[in-house]
Amino acid sequence: MNRAVLAAIILSSAGCRTLAPVSPLARLERRMVFHPVKYPEGDWAPVGLGQEDAWFTAEDGTRLHGWFLEHKNPRAVVLFAHGNAGHLAHRAESLRILRDRHGLSAMCFDYRGYGRSDGKPSENGLLMDARAARKWLAERTGVAETDIVLMGRSLGGGVVTELAAEDGARGLVLASTFTSLPDVGAEHVPWLSPRVVMVNRFNSVEAIERYNGPVLISHGDADELIPFEQGERLFAAAPGPKEFVRIPGGGHNDPQSEEYREALDRFIDALPPP
Repeated sequence: MNRAVLAAIILSSAGCRTLAPVSPLARLERRMVFHPVKYPEGDWAPVGLGQEDAWFTAEDGTRLHGWFLEHKNPRAVVLFAHGNAGHLAHRAESLRILRDRHGLSAMCFDYRGYGRSDGKPSENGLLMDARAARKWLAERTGVAETDIVLMGRSLGGGVVTELAAEDGARGLVLASTFTSLPDVGAEHVPWLSPRVVMVNRFNSVEAIERYNGPVLISHGDADELIPFEQGERLFAAAPGPKEFVRIPGGGHNDPQSEEYREALDRFIDALPPP
């Protein structure tokens, strides 16, 4: 997402905090904030992935879709919330790595309006979607919902941080995650007062203060969208056991480093027993 698009996001939201969801500007903001890609675009039959389709329903009746990769002897069960653009099929290799490199049973799901999921995205809607995905995953694996590790990248980090704060989690893993959406806007277009006017907030820095479990945070120090300093602030706000991995030269969408992979293995090994 470049600065021109981000400026359009904030411009579209001016005045929305007063009128809230009924404002046509609020609807425009949601269209600018969320960037779903719908099925069938993308590779929905990745070779050798062995994914299981998951179909489930959010509390408001929205039908949702995800992929589940089962490990025969998992070290942990993970729910992965992906970043903003695209859909879960674009994360096939990330799921493969979680299962094959890290020994995890992992599920990735599409938010409402993304991939094969119905509906239209919104902040509250995405939180409902994550909660419904976690419920499906718990039932499928026989693991309690609070014993699932929550993992999120970028926008997905905002989603799972709120879920962990509200309901708890065995562990929380965040990559390239913001302190809040308005904070991102303020970095790029401060003259538009995004902290005042934006409706979609995802206040991760406030939410993480309410989660006392173990946290692993990674962030590229050359992130062009979400400043590295926001990752540091999230880390500082987390009250429980925690580790921070700096990705030297890492941009917002760059792959994780080997250092991160090793840190994730240590994190999994140190998790409290379910």
